[in-house]
Amino acid sequence: MNLNLCVLEGDGIGPEIVKEAVRVLRAVCGARGVGLSLDYALLGGAAIDRTGVPLPDETVEKCRAAQAVLLGAVGGPKWDSLPSGLRPEKGLLGIRSALGLYANLRPATIFPALRAASPLRDEIVGAGVDIMVVRELTGDVYFGEHSRFERDGVLHGRDIMGYSVPEIERIARVAFGLARRRDRRVTSVDKANVLETSRVWRETVTRVAEEFPDVALTHLYVDNAAMQLVRDPAQFDVLVTGNLFGDILSDEASMISGSIGMLASASLGDGPFGLYEPIHGSAPDIAGQGKANPLATILSAAMMLRYTFDLPELAGAVEQAVSDALGTARTPDIRGDGLPVWTTEQMGGFVAQRAAELLA
Repeated sequence: MNLNLCVLEGDGIGPEIVKEAVRVLRAVCGARGVGLSLDYALLGGAAIDRTGVPLPDETVEKCRAAQAVLLGAVGGPKWDSLPSGLRPEKGLLGIRSALGLYANLRPATIFPALRAASPLRDEIVGAGVDIMVVRELTGDVYFGEHSRFERDGVLHGRDIMGYSVPEIERIARVAFGLARRRDRRVTSVDKANVLETSRVWRETVTRVAEEFPDVALTHLYVDNAAMQLVRDPAQFDVLVTGNLFGDILSDEASMISGSIGMLASASLGDGPFGLYEPIHGSAPDIAGQGKANPLATILSAAMMLRYTFDLPELAGAVEQAVSDALGTARTPDIRGDGLPVWTTEQMGGFVAQRAAELLA
């Protein structure tokens, strides 16, 4: 078996954290005699500097030729003054759309060693938190019409939110399918008391739920969902929602884990192909200093092994190695509990060695 990946290092700390994730992939693949082929391409600010655009055609071609994509992070203040259509983030939205990736999976899990690092009280997170946020990725207000106009001498901004029934059906089926592999509970998040888009969303999700009679469905308004995530996160199994609400709720869920540097993600479409990335930003202020936490990217690589390549044993070894690492040391973004603070490279090296040992 050979894994064929396209690697997009991105900007800021992207190259550093991707390097460690690749290191871990090499270790676990080597332990099981699995081949690993890598092809590198440009995205975001790095692509702008080299080609003048955030998403070169060559990058799209290389990604389509691969079985999966591993991405670091994009953006930074260096490119903030560019027109919106030429900013690094436009490349990220573009690659997801070009590859037909409409389902963003963002797990929020509290590792035992990080319970004290969570901002929530121990009695709230002590029962364990294991949430999968399923965010629709290619619709909603982010992809609607954006405009400015003047009326009676006053400037207005307008962004149109919209979803079609087929778009909602396909993301709902992803969520229900995942729930069948977990605790068989789905919470659909919307704002159906205000938005017509959300009323269509709720009606469609309710109808799709009939295809999955073994999975329980609950509906929540997004403001209540945001509150419940802090009040009692353990009540959730799979959360499914639109692009805008999912963007906000997944970042909120990430902080429950103790650090945004711990949160992985997968962007999937039809079939096994996926793009895997940490949900944090490019953190240019610490780039090149060895302070970046590589664990979210490493855990994204574990999701790749699980969802694209169906290698759960390798994925499990990486996840266990991350847990073992957190019981041994910290990176600067996580409260230390008296443990030593490791560099990006030291943390990646430990996880790679430990994961290989678990597979030996």
